[in-house]
Amino acid sequence: MHILVCIKQVPDSAQIRINPVTQTIMRQGVPTIINPYDLFSLEEALRLRDSFGGEVTVLTMGPPMAADSLRKTLAIGADRAVLLTDRSFAGSDTLATSYALAQAIRKIGELFGKPDLVFAGKQTIDGDTAQVGPGVAKRLDLLQLTYVAKIVECDPDKREIIVERRSEGGVHVLKTKLPCLITMMEGSNVVRRGAMNDALRAARAEIGTWSAKDAGIEDIAKCGLKGSPTVVKKVFAPPPRSERAILVEPGDTASQAAESLIDTLFKRQPALEQDLIKSAAEF
Repeated sequence: MHILVCIKQVPDSAQIRINPVTQTIMRQGVPTIINPYDLFSLEEALRLRDSFGGEVTVLTMGPPMAADSLRKTLAIGADRAVLLTDRSFAGSDTLATSYALAQAIRKIGELFGKPDLVFAGKQTIDGDTAQVGPGVAKRLDLLQLTYVAKIVECDPDKREIIVERRSEGGVHVLKTKLPCLITMMEGSNVVRRGAMNDALRAARAEIGTWSAKDAGIEDIAKCGLKGSPTVVKKVFAPPPRSERAILVEPGDTASQAAESLIDTLFKRQPALEQDLIKSAAEF
């Protein structure tokens, strides 16, 4: 099997700061990490490779320093890494990003064999749009399984895969044909640390670095700011709440404590009581 994993290098959200004057993200001095959701996808790809054989190729689009994240994926166990980097990609939104990644995946398919599976994280922690994975699937005409919590079964011979997909109403068990694109949920597995041999191999490995031309991207107008119909107008930190938490004194018994809490909630949120009464009447 040839499995491809899309990752993204993102700022560490725990250390992001907002400029109080410009109201924009201050990226200077903020360390970068591999998008956490993408690591769950990488682990799932490595498990399938370990079970059925084949190769795992990791792809990312970003500045030259994104090669550091790709090298980390090689240390975890990936077989090959490709960095898609070009000045023409600067300012890409999800539409332009999915276009560039899809073109690069087509090129990887020509060079190393078409992927049987394409993995991505459910979303990134910097944009939180969850649009790039489905966008790539649409451009490559792939079946897509999003918000996957578990891969139940995979049969490369029958070209079928069964997964559990998390939804608001519970869990869907879905079966589809290969090739397809899967976006993984958090906590779906435990990401391995990687063997010493992989770490040594990653240290001396050559990261494939492709420009737009190398990836076979002919229409540059679909990349970067020119190919991005969405524009971020403003980034700001939410204002602190003016209301403070209140202390509800408990009663002598558990039931009295509950009644005291409920009475306080209804006084502060009178509409809540009416909504609950209406919902109870419907049942």
